[in-house]
Amino acid sequence: MSVKEFLALKARKTEAALEDYVSSWNDAPPLLVEAVRYSLFAKGKRLRPALVLGAAEMASGDDTVALPAACALEMIHTYSLIHDDLPAMDNDDLRRGLLTSHKVYGEAMAILAGDALLTMAFDVLTETRFPEVIREVARAAGVAGMVGGQVVDLKSEGETIGLDTLRAMHRQKTGALIRVSVRVGAILGDASNEQLESLTRYAEHLGLAFQITDDILDAAGDADAMGKNTGSDAAKKKATYVSIVGLDESRRLLHETVEHALKALEPLGDRAEMFRGLMHYVAERKS
Repeated sequence: MSVKEFLALKARKTEAALEDYVSSWNDAPPLLVEAVRYSLFAKGKRLRPALVLGAAEMASGDDTVALPAACALEMIHTYSLIHDDLPAMDNDDLRRGLLTSHKVYGEAMAILAGDALLTMAFDVLTETRFPEVIREVARAAGVAGMVGGQVVDLKSEGETIGLDTLRAMHRQKTGALIRVSVRVGAILGDASNEQLESLTRYAEHLGLAFQITDDILDAAGDADAMGKNTGSDAAKKKATYVSIVGLDESRRLLHETVEHALKALEPLGDRAEMFRGLMHYVAERKS
């Protein structure tokens, strides 16, 4: 199976489960459900749920036990995109080739759609019956994770920061959710301590590679392929790998990060072949 086939398979499984969850919100205001659906079922890669399901499958041979966690992580990721696009944050008009949520439904409804997704994600996570999984996801999404990283990002606009600060910021903002996706899938798949350690180190490098690639694409990518405007980071004077070390060095750092990730997978042998492919997919993507 190719990486694209793997991602498509996991996306179909995730989207079917997401449809079941959203369809069960019978008491929710219809406009709120419509706004949630608009963003949740947009043309996303479903990378985070694929990582959850892939890690569980690698550890146990079955990804079913991790499906609620996969859906919850995609809900959290979607909420973060809705809020990131708001005028008070990144002020973006396009996401995945579509108008952003606040452009269609207004800022107030976009905020509430994000709030609903974040809240219902933890309702879904209770189905795992693993308090440690719920705790890990909360910490990855919260003050020391994604939200904390977003604060540092906002405060750094127009400021001069070093590479170490940038890495720490994106370890929280982008990396934390990718790391926890792999970890909770492995935990729910009953991975051994050694497997969990290898997968965690891999996920940390994967998160870094994802962000470096994002920065490169914003500086030198194709807007039509990406489905959103490019050059926005430079226009907002945001600190990125490209703004700090330049395009060529960013590409060198990306290559180095890929090598570190692949090395982390060596103890897992052939079982981790799909994760090796996912690493190349992330680093070589055009959108």
